[in-house]
Amino acid sequence: MIDPGFTVEPATWLADAADLRAVRTEVFVVEQAVPAEEEWDEHDARSHHVIARDVAGRPIGTGRLTPMRTIGRMAVVRDWRGKGVGEAILRTLIERARELHIERIELHSQVHAIPFYERAGFVAHGDTYDECGIAHRDMVLEIAPTAAPVRPSPLADTTAATWITSTRDEARAAVLGVIGAARRELAILTRDLDADLLGHADVIEALKQVALGAPNVRIRILVLEPARAGSLAPRLVALAQRLSSVFAFRTPVEEIDRQHAGAFIANDHGGCYERPLASRFDGEGSAHAPARAAQLLGLFNETWERSEPSADLRRLEI
Repeated sequence: MIDPGFTVEPATWLADAADLRAVRTEVFVVEQAVPAEEEWDEHDARSHHVIARDVAGRPIGTGRLTPMRTIGRMAVVRDWRGKGVGEAILRTLIERARELHIERIELHSQVHAIPFYERAGFVAHGDTYDECGIAHRDMVLEIAPTAAPVRPSPLADTTAATWITSTRDEARAAVLGVIGAARRELAILTRDLDADLLGHADVIEALKQVALGAPNVRIRILVLEPARAGSLAPRLVALAQRLSSVFAFRTPVEEIDRQHAGAFIANDHGGCYERPLASRFDGEGSAHAPARAAQLLGLFNETWERSEPSADLRRLEI
């Protein structure tokens, strides 16, 4: 029976890296002596992560589903082992794979953990091999996926419940969905104003409608690399200049904030859309994900308070 003293929830590297790192460092780097340089890789920013927390909100377990359709980095801190945390994380990752229409999941299991994965239906195959000084064996699970998610077109209804994107047009439709559902607030974290998304005429018009649609509207934009922003998205800059009482721009100055690899947009009506890597259109979001939207808004607000008006954008009178 699963201990009621913890929760399991989706996580992203953009918003939750510190907590994910804390668990994995304690379990893999400290306990199992995995070299730190081998623990972190380029897949973290693109993976679907899951995090378990105790009732005080402290991270106690992690796991991830990578773009290669593998489950890995399964870890539970010592005091919470044997209480169902690992099973809950694994079950959540399998359900996420099913939602993504993935039919086959693979993983590299430490040999002692093979029975744990076998209980979830994984089957071991191949020989035992060494990975980071620990004996491993490959395992695989065949799953029956749910219906494939609908990918929105540029003309899709922007009130659609869920967006999973991999192309520019899909990403733009998701951004339009979040903007269109905003009431009085939008928070946008971007690397350089994303000309293909925020600079598009349809997005500019949607932002204008929000800005003029109600009193006391606030559209805040954090720009990590403002030097090129004005030339990349001149229409957005022009709109912000005309509606300077609505739009506000800042740029992070703290090193921890400047390391954000992704981008996101969130509104005050529970809608959000995020891309783990700002240079790609791969992302996901929902028109109604109040918990996740609140997380992103919290991250945004903390970063906003530590940020300053950009000298580059000040020259553009923003």
